[in-house]
Amino acid sequence: MSISRKEFGVTGDGRQAYLYAIRAENGMEAVVTDYGAILVSLIVPDAKGVRKDLVLGYDRLADYEENGCFFGATIGRSANRIAGASFEIDGTAYRLAANENGNNLHTDFHHGFHKVLWEAEVLEEEQAVRFSYTSPDMENGFPGTLKISVNYMLLPDMGLQIIYDGVCDQKTLINATNHSYFNLGGHDAGSIEDEKMTIFADGFAEIVPGAIPTGRILPVEGTPMDFRTGKRIGDEIDADYEQLTMVQGYDHNWALHTSPGTVEKIAEVEDAKAGRVMEVWTDLPGVQFYAGNCITPQTGKGGAHYDRRCALCLETQYFPNSVNTPGFISPVFEAGQPYHTTTIYKFR
Repeated sequence: MSISRKEFGVTGDGRQAYLYAIRAENGMEAVVTDYGAILVSLIVPDAKGVRKDLVLGYDRLADYEENGCFFGATIGRSANRIAGASFEIDGTAYRLAANENGNNLHTDFHHGFHKVLWEAEVLEEEQAVRFSYTSPDMENGFPGTLKISVNYMLLPDMGLQIIYDGVCDQKTLINATNHSYFNLGGHDAGSIEDEKMTIFADGFAEIVPGAIPTGRILPVEGTPMDFRTGKRIGDEIDADYEQLTMVQGYDHNWALHTSPGTVEKIAEVEDAKAGRVMEVWTDLPGVQFYAGNCITPQTGKGGAHYDRRCALCLETQYFPNSVNTPGFISPVFEAGQPYHTTTIYKFR
């Protein structure tokens, strides 16, 4: 295992950003940057040793300063959507950026966690890179000064582990995630509709237009949302099913059966042609499966052409709008209460 650092570019406000490459003896390599605590590349060998970069991204820092699709991004303080761009804690109302149809999406397009320069630390003993950031009181509308870190580490069994740790000096909302887009054939391989998806969940959060959950968990049984035994993503993605048509395909949160503090396998993606399988492990109650329905045509790493449904996201998190939904597990943490969660992307 080795870790190297090199310059990535200078931010618009004149600060130097860096790339950190974590390389394992098994041929796996993760490249992360202190700008946005972003996963830039994830190179994984197949059974024959052929190495491919499996995540969408850019070659230039300037493109990450735009990054309208949130490629590889650490999202925070709150991932996904909050209805009406507002929430209450103990009777006090907090207003957020109304950046999507009057709702809040991924905290802030211009100054969320993915648009700030984090402090980087190479952890020699763990062979990991830890990014740390202090989010001041009322940044983007959230109460309290939050100290948070994101730790990227390669595991011996061909896995990328992401650990989030945080603590705030006031009662606040914390719901971070990683927004990497995966294609097991390679970031430049085109459509993911032939990949086989399995999600170990028997319910999903029903949504209304705007992709805001109603608070109801619907059974997947007998619907296009049933991935319990695995099926090709493209089989039913364009089905005449209202939950799909309102968001142009899969962009929903599945309700998991994880136990608090226990990291469990919750999903699996297989690309038979590429000869790769990705497992997703987490201790969080939900996972957002987004099939890349709204990826805008653009140029990515190495001149690759990215377009609609050329990659997928499996974002582990608390349910969307859970801060406003009494029946959902709450993402509100007391002052001094540790926020700690783990997600692993494992390959075979």
